Amino acid sequence: MKNLYHSLLLLIAGSTQKELAAQIRYLKVENEVLRSKLPKRVSVTAQEKNRLVKFGSKLGKAINEIVSIVAPDTLRRWIRESKKPGGIKQTRKGRPRTKEEIRELIIRFARENDWGYTRIMGELKKLGIKPPSRNTVKNILKENGLEPGPKRGEGTWDEFLKMHAASLWQCDFYAKKVLTLKGYRDLYLLIFLHVDSRRVYISPSTFHPNEEWVSQQAEHFLKHAESEGLEVKILMHDRDTKFTESFDAVFESTSVDVKHAAFRSPNTNAFVERFIQTLQQECLDYFVVFGQEHMDHIVSEFVTHYHEERPHQSKDNDILKLPVASSDGDEKSSSGGSSAPDPTGIECRQRLGGLLKHYRRMAA
Repeated sequence: MKNLYHSLLLLIAGSTQKELAAQIRYLKVENEVLRSKLPKRVSVTAQEKNRLVKFGSKLGKAINEIVSIVAPDTLRRWIRESKKPGGIKQTRKGRPRTKEEIRELIIRFARENDWGYTRIMGELKKLGIKPPSRNTVKNILKENGLEPGPKRGEGTWDEFLKMHAASLWQCDFYAKKVLTLKGYRDLYLLIFLHVDSRRVYISPSTFHPNEEWVSQQAEHFLKHAESEGLEVKILMHDRDTKFTESFDAVFESTSVDVKHAAFRSPNTNAFVERFIQTLQQECLDYFVVFGQEHMDHIVSEFVTHYHEERPHQSKDNDILKLPVASSDGDEKSSSGGSSAPDPTGIECRQRLGGLLKHYRRMAA
């Protein structure tokens, strides 16, 4: 009977060992799958190191087969260090902090000059000091409230616009293919935009934007700006060859400073470019244009709508020209009328066959 019990216990123990082995094999496979989803190097905290050492010290030679979060030799080193006074050595990660003397020198150079981080690095190198990396110099400057880039000329582009917006105009050409008796031809407009108010002046269209025509449009624009009370001190345009020397001379003769945009820099003429996009997308893309008169009529209707009826997000959703009251108390253009929330008594006004719409309160 004793032998029978002994055999049964061995059978149960063997079965348990087989199950444990199967579980361990599965856990190893699962661990390999999980490790494949992680970065090659996994950082562990001091507390996690101590836990790994606690359980890893009992594995013996099995460390080589089981351990995967770090190299087996690394875990063995941790185990050895844990047995010494002071425990596991904590290593500092990342680059060492830049010396205070160098940090102070970087800040001094930036405060005493209009230098960017690259110029500061060059000055350090000239003095026989190995400069930190570009990002380190930039971060040191930012931490101390200093701009990492150099300051040139009158300042940034935004500062230039804010300083001169009230007298700054931008201009550009726009061409659209129109249907004529001779087939499709390019018809040109010359567009001027006042940066501060966003108001525009658009020339009559032409098939021949030659030197005489552009000079004539320059003169007409200056008369228009004067009649509207809009100052013209700076005019910007790109390097299109249709902007001739005689075109610039018309403005220079009235002390207007003509500035040419840099090559391949459309963002420096962005305000008038954005208006041209609006003109296309909200109006001209919907029409097959038949000749100059048709084009001028469409553009005239859009410009009136743009100035007097259309709210503008860049101007706090106001219209560009304030309402003008007529003698009978009605108004020629309205920015909303009464502030009362009553939705009744509102009518829709349309232009260009309903393409351009705006809403206003009906006269009492």
